[in-house]
Amino acid sequence: MAAESGAGIDGGQGAAPASFEARLEIAQQTSARLREAIGQAVVGQGDVIEQALWGIIAGGHVLLEGAPGLGKTLLVRTIAGCLDLRFSRIQFTPDLMPSDVTGTNVLVSAADGSRHFSLHRGPIFGQVILADEINRATPKTQSALLEAMQEHACTIAGTRYAMEEPFFVLATENPIEMEGTYPLPEAQLDRFLLKVLVPSPTEDELTEILARTTGHDRGPPPRVLTRDDVLSLRSLCRDVAVAEPVMRYASRLTRASDPSAEGAPEIVRRALRFGAGVRGAQSLVLAAKAVALLQGRAHVAFADVQRVAKPVLRHRMIRSFEGEAEGITTDQVISALLAAIEARPEAVAQAIRR
Repeated sequence: MAAESGAGIDGGQGAAPASFEARLEIAQQTSARLREAIGQAVVGQGDVIEQALWGIIAGGHVLLEGAPGLGKTLLVRTIAGCLDLRFSRIQFTPDLMPSDVTGTNVLVSAADGSRHFSLHRGPIFGQVILADEINRATPKTQSALLEAMQEHACTIAGTRYAMEEPFFVLATENPIEMEGTYPLPEAQLDRFLLKVLVPSPTEDELTEILARTTGHDRGPPPRVLTRDDVLSLRSLCRDVAVAEPVMRYASRLTRASDPSAEGAPEIVRRALRFGAGVRGAQSLVLAAKAVALLQGRAHVAFADVQRVAKPVLRHRMIRSFEGEAEGITTDQVISALLAAIEARPEAVAQAIRR
């Protein structure tokens, strides 16, 4: 099914370049259509869908964590179905090898009898990658994603192959079943822009799920965005303005998550061994830009940074033994950070009041 026709985010082919305000309005309308299309297949989970869109628009990868049967895989498949992009699924298992992800060179025979090596591309060469149950593969196989996620390229037998843009990974993991799983290393977790927690459905949502899934198949969702639309959204996201006070607020939040930093809250010193790093601060700003863009605003507000803080930072903090023993979650630490770190320093607040 072809993507729905309409004016592109950049004004369409042959049209004069649209103003920034017009592009913002088109982007807001387009994202609303995308939410509606996803909602035709996914019941509820509004916050999860919203946060997944932040990742797509900001050009980052998203890790979805939740119990089995909550629709994580369905959500990723639906998002891929709404985008006119190549979709690949990798089912991670303990016996999966790195070459099963990246591909390998195979010896082929030509018609004239000569032989040569040809690259057999693995599923990582898609554009929307579903890494299903990513924590079930060994660290050796998990590491096959690292270069692709960070550099959007893959090295096979000494040759570097670039991924076709846009490229993003939507991974799922089950936090309940720990047998036969391998926790993701911190370096790989840090490459996910967001970690999204998928909650259980409410009674009304569960009833609607039963009504939809026990009847006839409704068919695939409509294609809403083309490749050029996604790339235009990502470019527009980078153009959203961030004032220096907002950027400094993101920096203070990130620095305060380090237990060795001066002024770190007491709960941070007690519950954490390591806090978020530079990538965490970058992700705060990028995700906040995506929030502003989806709301049709040309600038980032303090509230946008606060809104994205938990999905951006929760997987970048390493708890201490004391924090784990007391059952303190990283979300609780982030809530304490948001309460302790002022959006505007006192000097700035006094200047505004004057």
